[in-house]
Amino acid sequence: MTSQVSSPAEQADGTDGAVVGEQRTVAGESSKDVRRLDRVIIRFAGDSGDGMQLTGDRFTSETATFGNDLSTLPNFPAEIRAPAGTLPGVSSFQLHFADHDILTPGDAPNVLVAMNPAALKANIGDVPRGAEIIVNTDEFTKRAMAKVGYAASPLEDGSLDGFSVHPVPLTTLTVQALKEFELSRKEAERSKNMFALGLLSWMYHRPTEGTEKFLKTKFAKKPEIMKANLAAFHAGWNFGETTEDFAVSYEIAPATTAFPTGTYRNISGNLALSYGLIAASQQADLPLYLGSYPITPASDILHELSRHKNFGVRTFQAEDEIAGIGAALGAAFGGSLAVTTTSGPGVALKSETIGLAVSLELPLLVVDIQRGGPSTGLPTKTEQADLLQAMYGRNGEAPVPIVAPMTPADCFDAALESARIAVTYRTPVLLLSDGYLANGSEPWRIPEVDELPDLRTQFATGPNHTLDDGSEVFWPYKRDPQTLARPWAIPGTPGLEHRIGGIEKQDGTGNISYDPANHDFMVRTRQAKIDGITVPDLEVDDLTGDATTLVLGWGSTYGPITAAVRRLRGAGEAIAQAHLRHLNPFPRNLGEVLRRYDKVVIPEMNLGQLATLIRAKYLVDAHSYNQVNGMPFKAEQLATALKEAIDG
Repeated sequence: MTSQVSSPAEQADGTDGAVVGEQRTVAGESSKDVRRLDRVIIRFAGDSGDGMQLTGDRFTSETATFGNDLSTLPNFPAEIRAPAGTLPGVSSFQLHFADHDILTPGDAPNVLVAMNPAALKANIGDVPRGAEIIVNTDEFTKRAMAKVGYAASPLEDGSLDGFSVHPVPLTTLTVQALKEFELSRKEAERSKNMFALGLLSWMYHRPTEGTEKFLKTKFAKKPEIMKANLAAFHAGWNFGETTEDFAVSYEIAPATTAFPTGTYRNISGNLALSYGLIAASQQADLPLYLGSYPITPASDILHELSRHKNFGVRTFQAEDEIAGIGAALGAAFGGSLAVTTTSGPGVALKSETIGLAVSLELPLLVVDIQRGGPSTGLPTKTEQADLLQAMYGRNGEAPVPIVAPMTPADCFDAALESARIAVTYRTPVLLLSDGYLANGSEPWRIPEVDELPDLRTQFATGPNHTLDDGSEVFWPYKRDPQTLARPWAIPGTPGLEHRIGGIEKQDGTGNISYDPANHDFMVRTRQAKIDGITVPDLEVDDLTGDATTLVLGWGSTYGPITAAVRRLRGAGEAIAQAHLRHLNPFPRNLGEVLRRYDKVVIPEMNLGQLATLIRAKYLVDAHSYNQVNGMPFKAEQLATALKEAIDG
């Protein structure tokens, strides 16, 4: 006999406006009931040393293997090592997974796993009433609670009465499970995240083989630690199966209709971008060179590319940001697909060399994984406030193309597109990702090689200009009539010697020139080259064709905007949506698209930088909706703002 209980998915509105599917009890493998859901949002939270990112990553990997659609939001402490048990030291990992297409990590968790009082206090404000909270009761000591301002235990004072609370002595249970191993209590306690992972894996019927294989590989040289972590993981699973506190487990079926046919894997934005750069170098038949200085949240690209020497990738960890881009620009001069990776503060330091690359007209990819600023700002939080810096942050007239990916998986395609522009038009390109995309993950369909663009380019091999006296010479700034790109000559090629440097060059010859008319011509030519870059027209999603309001976005706001638009359409509202990948130059049809609508709303994680550009260029009264709190938009808040815009 089974009972109908309120499920987590019924307790919180769907982030993407999805309708919760039929809830029914099905026969499980044990005596416990199994509830079938269409989606769930889980947040793991604890100290930065509690392994919450690893726990979330393993749960995500198993969820991807199972075939659910998913979206994640890792949230790191800004301090390198905040004091244990304090609010600044809380680390969390949120995962939204479903049996249908989803777009965001979710507005609010249906399940919160709180490893200590700080984790509970830092996250309880996001948890809707009726949601489940799994609490590690061992950490709720008077001292730990006082450290975060709890005068009395929230587990006993009634403040959590509106939630479904599961008090679990995670630390004690983990230590008991590992008593047969020769580990100190402190060493045993470190495995409590694996106990929690095992419990949640049982609760949501996640596969276990991948995690078991991961632990065996990770701790292959420490067999005792490996066996202990496996034991803790299995103990967590068995605890869920046997304890009376968890009477129900949940199933979320694979998202069989959400994905086109193909081979998929879970991928983060930084990993997808790394793979995109490698693919671009292969398609361009150019060696890949990365000159970089470690900086959050871009460092993972340096780490990943350093693993792929078999693809001809060369990585150089420089002593500072300026050295990193200087080496990359030198590699571009030498005939490599050159890349430098950084975040906003690093772009500021690299600006002079980006201007040099504009003057030299060499292909160079500058990858900016944006974070909260100014200055050091919020190094582990997300923001998209570097757009104006990318557009104008150099001395003189130094135009640079700008490309922005929309989702973690889209970072792969954005890298290929940036490389196409760089090598075709001989220009540095700024790729604007951000921390939300970099660290978040989603399923990615692995493309076939024949689906990738052909990026091969021809190097100069001989003279390209005939003088009046009939002699043939090489002019380094003689331009392709279609692209206005100059020749790319490999140093050391006989007969192709030419000057290089930051001083203004004479048109064609490349000789130093201080002539006013020549400078005016070169400035306008470099601008015309960028303006003439071929980019796809902007696509507009306007289902009914009678919408009067357009929501325009760029970068990582794609998921929350699309989820909000789905909600509004589900409520009967007519609204159009468009999303920009190319921010310089804009798509040629953008002006015409903007003029179709009475209202244009631009949500941004800044104070209105794209809106400023749109107003200036197209004289459109675009309305900004802005957020700069270091976190991505929530779909519900955007839906509310867009509804007000429609009605206003």
